[in-house]
Amino acid sequence: MTRTEVLLKIQVVNFHKKLPFMKSVYNFSAGPSCLPEVAINGAKIAIENFQKNGISLLEMSHRSSPVVNLFAETTDNLKTLLNVPDNYHILWLQGGASTQFSMVPMNLIPENGSADYVDTGAWSAKAITECQSVGKVNIIGSSREAGYSYIPKDLVRTSGASYIHITSNNTIYGTQYKNYPALDNDDSFLVADMSSDILSGPLDVSKFGLIYAGAQKNMGPAGVTLVIIRSDLAEINYRNIPTMMRYSTHVLKDSMFNTPPVFAVCVVNETLKWLKSIGGLNGIKQINNKKAGKLYDEIERNTLFKSHVSEKDRSIMNVPFIFCDNKIADNEFLQFCDKRGLKTLKGHRSVGGFRASIYNAMPGSGVDALIAAMQEFESRYI
Repeated sequence: MTRTEVLLKIQVVNFHKKLPFMKSVYNFSAGPSCLPEVAINGAKIAIENFQKNGISLLEMSHRSSPVVNLFAETTDNLKTLLNVPDNYHILWLQGGASTQFSMVPMNLIPENGSADYVDTGAWSAKAITECQSVGKVNIIGSSREAGYSYIPKDLVRTSGASYIHITSNNTIYGTQYKNYPALDNDDSFLVADMSSDILSGPLDVSKFGLIYAGAQKNMGPAGVTLVIIRSDLAEINYRNIPTMMRYSTHVLKDSMFNTPPVFAVCVVNETLKWLKSIGGLNGIKQINNKKAGKLYDEIERNTLFKSHVSEKDRSIMNVPFIFCDNKIADNEFLQFCDKRGLKTLKGHRSVGGFRASIYNAMPGSGVDALIAAMQEFESRYI
């Protein structure tokens, strides 16, 4: 028996020894994703008796002092974590990132104007489609022909385009921006859909005119969408659009033009407090890099699996991988993992294979358990 085989056997044995003491289920879903345990516990308390007011948060008026204070605290916590400049507004909206696909161009492209978009996957493609109903779209970069396996780098901006839109992390294809596109003039700005990697590490908000993110990856449950918008952009009024679709509407009313998703914001706040407690965004970046590094190392080492994503563009949030050949059915490994409490590892239907979404709240022990399962599964075939 070789040294590698001996080490593998030891790891498999240790995996089974640890099972009774490990968390029973690890949720690798791309979204809604796992949440920090402390955030879930905080949400439970809020449901039962919010801030010792004697009633559930679910019953409280959004005009009441406890809820108004909750929104203010959540905004302050986000500002602190991201170091958001004073000339930006933070909004807590509804409709998910999908509504922002339309809301962004409605507010930020003038009549007969255009915007530049980078096509890096399914979500950027949806954003492009929605923008086309408002103004002209210039696709200045695309990795579609390579199965979205990399982030396009050589971008040529369009003269007169209002902004450049990117999707910072691509959940389906497992690519992520490591460096954002640089702008060559002061008349345009960056817009980013950061739904799946917001708060995964430090971010220079000042490089963006607008950032939006659905909560159900790194922040909280589905139902609330974060928008960070530069003050001057929130005041633009290019066209007659519905009141609810204007950023200025929500700025003027502090995200309470209509009844907001109060409970979802509460869970976001609990998650933000957890992030602050573990060292903020510098702390979580180190944790995320360690988790992703270990998993990618195993994919490279394991004789059964491989990654199809360009190494320099690999996401630390979503890790897709496939079998090296088609001799083994995907379901065999999925069932193998499911029995070990490793859930929702099936890859997106457009890609196949497997996908481990290891957002902020995925503990290192979850990644370790997956790696051990991959090694044990490999031992069946070597």
